[in-house]
Amino acid sequence: MDLFQKCFNFTRAKEVQAAGFYPYFIPIARSRGTEVEIQGRRLVMIGSNNYLGLTHHPHVVESAVRALEKYGSSPTGSRFLNGTLELHEELERRLARFLNRESALVFSTGFQTNLGVISALCGKGDVILCDRDDHASIVDGCRLSFAEVRKFKHNDMQDLEYQLQRASADRSKGKLIVVDGAFSMLGDLASLKEIVRLAKAYDARVMVDEAHSVGVIGAHGRGAAEHLGVEGDVDLIGGTFSKSFASLGGFVAGPEPVIHYIKHHARSLIFSASIPASAAAAALAALDVMEAEPELRHRVIANANRVRRGLAEMGFRVGPTETAIIPVIVGEQTRMFRVWKALFDGGLFINPVTVPAVPPGMDLIRTSYMATHSDEQIDRVLEVFGRVGRELGLLSDAPSSKVAGSDLSVGADAN
Repeated sequence: MDLFQKCFNFTRAKEVQAAGFYPYFIPIARSRGTEVEIQGRRLVMIGSNNYLGLTHHPHVVESAVRALEKYGSSPTGSRFLNGTLELHEELERRLARFLNRESALVFSTGFQTNLGVISALCGKGDVILCDRDDHASIVDGCRLSFAEVRKFKHNDMQDLEYQLQRASADRSKGKLIVVDGAFSMLGDLASLKEIVRLAKAYDARVMVDEAHSVGVIGAHGRGAAEHLGVEGDVDLIGGTFSKSFASLGGFVAGPEPVIHYIKHHARSLIFSASIPASAAAAALAALDVMEAEPELRHRVIANANRVRRGLAEMGFRVGPTETAIIPVIVGEQTRMFRVWKALFDGGLFINPVTVPAVPPGMDLIRTSYMATHSDEQIDRVLEVFGRVGRELGLLSDAPSSKVAGSDLSVGADAN
């Protein structure tokens, strides 16, 4: 059989393109943060992970420009060899202090962080326990580790304990529980209080990826572990700079000996070029703003809550979110694409999510909000959603703010 046959047989995307509903790889001509320009049209951006709205903050932009002028466009090498800059180490020190950890390590992307950390720490003879809704980078990190992987049902602590019991039959095996702090499709939080309780009971370590929660929730913006009061019981904190930090890259923070070990064993760190100085400087500047302007995280949650309440009151099926992510459940794929097109034509840039990121028949519109969205922009979002909902028959008679979790399990392989 020809290896390329699967490629020739893949026609679904072109069918959707031909129908005029293809919603992916849309080129943006210009960004203003809360608005983008596409083919001469300005749309309200509610499909970004720019939660604090810092990509256009003067301090962030100016810091990136100064670093670009000082260091050039790229280190052109890995952290292990010629690619470590003073800025990288300054960023690591600041992150460790911000997250109340002994040490931190910066990777080239958030995806590479999970690949490198999980595969460096876990190997043959170890067991990884991961939520079925974990991000694809966690799933791939598990695959690369050669460890035994046990997936538990989304936020199902009874299933997690069952898997821990099975894994604990052999006391020689090391155990790692790894979860997203906030899940990227639905915006719900991991059951971290129960997870750390079970970890202690079964002698397991805990890693939490705070990609979608750092900067957004927690008394100081440190994420879900802080928000839920279990910071001291979580062993490793991971994250990315491509969301609240308004940059590119990833990080892990934890005990110094563990970070030191990862630094010398994570293949995705050792064999990848480091982030450019401009990205490191932007992340540092974003952290400055994050610490100095706590009102930003209050504002982003206020904006998201206003949209969540407004959509639920209209009768939309809104997922069980606790973050800046507001998912709207549509159902069948073709209908979801039609909804996306109507919202796009109405001036909203949103994210359509289909299989394998969600089960068949549970397609959704993923929206996310920024601290910098104005009241007028939120008004427009609700007005367009209301009009499209009425036109396409999306509104139920009984408003609901959440959908049963059992109906909303998303596919870990494509988050």
